Amino acid sequence: MTEQKISSILVNQDATSEARELMKYLAEHYGKGVLSGQQDYGNLNWINENTGRKPAVIGFDLMEYSPSRAERGASSQEIRDAIAWHQQGGIVTLCWHWNAPKDLIDEPGKEWWRGFYTNATTFDLASALASPDSEAYKLLIRDIDVIAGHLQELKDAGVPVLFRPLHEAEGGWFWWGAKGPEPAKQLYRLLYDRLVNKHELGNLIWVWNSEKPEWYPGDDVVDIVSVDVYPEAGNHSPLAERYENLRELVNDSKIIALAENGSIPDPKQMKEQGVHWSWFCTWTGEFLRGGNHNTVDFLKEVYNSDYVVTLDELPKWSWN
Repeated sequence: MTEQKISSILVNQDATSEARELMKYLAEHYGKGVLSGQQDYGNLNWINENTGRKPAVIGFDLMEYSPSRAERGASSQEIRDAIAWHQQGGIVTLCWHWNAPKDLIDEPGKEWWRGFYTNATTFDLASALASPDSEAYKLLIRDIDVIAGHLQELKDAGVPVLFRPLHEAEGGWFWWGAKGPEPAKQLYRLLYDRLVNKHELGNLIWVWNSEKPEWYPGDDVVDIVSVDVYPEAGNHSPLAERYENLRELVNDSKIIALAENGSIPDPKQMKEQGVHWSWFCTWTGEFLRGGNHNTVDFLKEVYNSDYVVTLDELPKWSWN
């Protein structure tokens, strides 16, 4: 196998020292093991009680900060919890189930709180992006600016973030992917430009989350590539094919992560087959605790594997 040309240089030249430090660690560690990860801070103690370890990475969600949710009474402690996790030495990854800015259907089965799903909103991304003077476009910007305020709180607290916006776009089940690749890429680049250049959020490491070339927004706005995979319950294969798709996408030049998973890939098989996911991040609920996707015995094996990095094995960061 050829020596990997993985870059640790962030696409944002004005990245914070914390973001650079985290990226340098991920690049140096890449291919030597996988970081354990878990969606939802509320699962931390359960994992610790059942495995004796804590994950290295916790996934948080900006969902409830979406203005169309906040105006209906939603509230969130995710930012506060992310800062608490960072202070323990853990790594923060963030997704955003972005509730559509307007045009929520809000009827049984398509309630307002399902407004990130394509089938629960009539919001049309393509027409919004085509008309920068429209209300729809201005609301996109409003939403981005509101989220920037929360990301600023993380920056002020010195938290580097593995930021994974517009996730699973190519699936089409979320409104940001419903109009095909071009509007999704345009929105991603708008998000990047606004957060990096207007709001100067240098604490973000940009994680793209689709594997098809026609959806890829470009090397200049992506630090890490990733995919979400939910195999059949109890299938712990290393997901080699999905990994190879991403390797080809970026010509083996960027770190590759398994940003969401159900059943966790078996660390032994990952190592044997050279499938170098940087981290995995098991989804919450049934996927973690149900016993079908991951048994407690298997979780113990994973969290105590020499190939898997847990919280206690992360480096001493300069901010700790």
